[in-house]
Amino acid sequence: MDDREWYKPMSFYQIWVRSFADGNGDGIGDLYGVYDKLPYVKSLGVDGIWFSPIYPSPNADYGYDISDYKNIHPDFGDLEQFKKVLTRAHEMGLKVIMDLVVNHTSDEHPWFVESCKGKDNPYSDYYIWRDKPNNWDSLFEGEAWEYVPSRGQYYLHIFAKKQPDLNMDNPKVREEVKSIMRFWLDMGVDGFREDVINFISKREGLPNGLPFLPAAKGMSHYKDGPHIHEYMAEFRKVCEDYDCFQLGEGPMTTVKSAMKYLTGPTKSLDMMFSFDHMMADCMYTEYLHRPFSLVKLKKAFTKWQYALAGKGWNALYIENHDHPRIISRYGSEFFWRESGTMLAASYIFQQGTPFIYQGQEIGMTNIKLMSIDQYVDVSSITNYHTYHLKEDPERRLHRIHLSSRDSARTPMQWDTSENAGFSKVKPWFYVNPNYNKVNVAKEEEDKESILWFYRNCLALRKGSETLIYGDYTEYFPKDKNIFMYERSLGKESYLIICSFSRLPVRAHKPEKFKGHKGELVLCNYEGESKLLHKKGLLRPFETRVYRYNLE
Repeated sequence: MDDREWYKPMSFYQIWVRSFADGNGDGIGDLYGVYDKLPYVKSLGVDGIWFSPIYPSPNADYGYDISDYKNIHPDFGDLEQFKKVLTRAHEMGLKVIMDLVVNHTSDEHPWFVESCKGKDNPYSDYYIWRDKPNNWDSLFEGEAWEYVPSRGQYYLHIFAKKQPDLNMDNPKVREEVKSIMRFWLDMGVDGFREDVINFISKREGLPNGLPFLPAAKGMSHYKDGPHIHEYMAEFRKVCEDYDCFQLGEGPMTTVKSAMKYLTGPTKSLDMMFSFDHMMADCMYTEYLHRPFSLVKLKKAFTKWQYALAGKGWNALYIENHDHPRIISRYGSEFFWRESGTMLAASYIFQQGTPFIYQGQEIGMTNIKLMSIDQYVDVSSITNYHTYHLKEDPERRLHRIHLSSRDSARTPMQWDTSENAGFSKVKPWFYVNPNYNKVNVAKEEEDKESILWFYRNCLALRKGSETLIYGDYTEYFPKDKNIFMYERSLGKESYLIICSFSRLPVRAHKPEKFKGHKGELVLCNYEGESKLLHKKGLLRPFETRVYRYNLE
C-alpha cells in the first residue's frame, strides 16, 4: 500500500451550511457566508472542507432528503456561487468534498413522484415497493413502510417517511448515481463523503427482522447487504477516473466488515466513519442511557487503530452534525476549556485523517431548549414521543438535551454581537445563550483558548511524519481516568496523555519511557504545577504531549 496518498496528511473541516454563516441577511447560513469565512477556515490549519448536503431539499431531514442532486438549495445560493467558493478554496489550497446521499432521496424528487404514479413508467423500479410490508422499523419515524394509494403499494424508508429508499438493484439507479458523481467531479470537487453507504443493498426477499431490536428491526437485512461490494466497485471505478477519494459512513459496521471496504480486492473506500467510539455513553440516549465510560471509548479507538494499522486508514472524528456536542457529552461544561482542549488531543494525534466539525474548535456546547416543540430534528421529536412515555415530560426532555442532533446545529458563534454574529436578522434556529463566552472573536484574542489549541494540535501533527504515519500503541487500557497512547516512527516517539477526570489523578510512565527525558511539546494548562508534577499528578482534564528520542 502506498503510504503517501494525498489525503493522509490532511485534516478536514465539516461545514453544515445552514448554521455556519449568513451572507445574504435572511437568517439562514449560505455559500455567500462560507465564501467570506474561507480565510478563517484556512487559518485553522486544515487542508479541506466537507460540505454536508447543499442540494435542493424540502428539509424533512435538513438536506439529507434530496430533491435534485445536480443543483444548489436556493437557501444557500446557486451553482455559480458554489463554483466561486470551490475556486477560492482551491486557490487557498483547500480540497472540497461533497456529501453523496444515495441510499434514499426526498419523496419530492421527480423520480419518486413518477414512481408513485404506477408500475408502468420508467421510474417504477427506482424505489423499493411491496404489496405487503414486512416488520422492519425505520431509524427515524415509526415503521419502515408507507402506503401510497395512487400506486396501491408500500414503499420502504429506512429513515424518515419523506426519505424513500432507492432500489440500488436496478442498474438504471446505479447509472444515475454515477452520473451525479461525474457531475460534481467534472466541476472540480475532490471527493465524496458517502452517507449510510453500507445500507444501499437490501437482502433478497426483504425478510422480517428480529422482533426484539427497537428502532433497528431489519438492520441485519440491509447493513452490508449481499451486493454491496459489487455496487461499490462500480462507484469506485468512476472515482478512479479522477484524482479524488471516497469516505464512507458505516453505521453499526464492525471492524471485520469495514476491512472489506477499506482493504483487499473489494476495496471501495479510502476511509470509513465508524460509530464504535460514539457508544461510550450509548449513542441512542433517547431510549437507553449509560454513564460515559472512558474504558469503552479507549477500547473502541484502539480496536480500529490496531485493525487498520498497515492495511487501511482511519477517519478520525469526535463530533459532527449527527451527534450532540462532545464537551457536553464526554467532557465537562464546568471544566469547559480544559476538557475541550483535552478532547482535541485525544483523537487528533491518532493515526488517520482528522475531521473537525464547525464550532467544535471553539468548544460549542449543547443547547437546552424549554420544550420539545422548539426542536426541529425529526429523530429527536420522534424519540421524545416514542420512548419512556411513563416518565414525566421534564425527564424525557432531559434525554433530548443529552442526545439531540439539534445541539450540533445551532448557529455558529462568531462574536458577542446580536445573534452571535451569525446573522443580522433572527436566525432560522436558536442561538446557544452562552455565545458571549464561547465565540471565535473572543478566542482569537486568547492564545490559551480552545481555538488556538486546535490550531496548535493541527500544526504539530502536520509538521511530524511520526504523528501522521507512525505506529499507534495504547498504554494502561483499563485505567478509568487516563487515556495514554504513543505514536512512534524509527527512534522518535510521541506520548499523548489525556486525563478524563474532574480531580487530580496520577499518571504512570510506561516502562519503555523510564530513564528517558521527554520534551513537553503541548499542554493545555499554562505553566507547570510543580507540586502536582512532582507527584506525577495531572490536573482536571489535563493533556500533555511529550516528544522522545529513544536512541
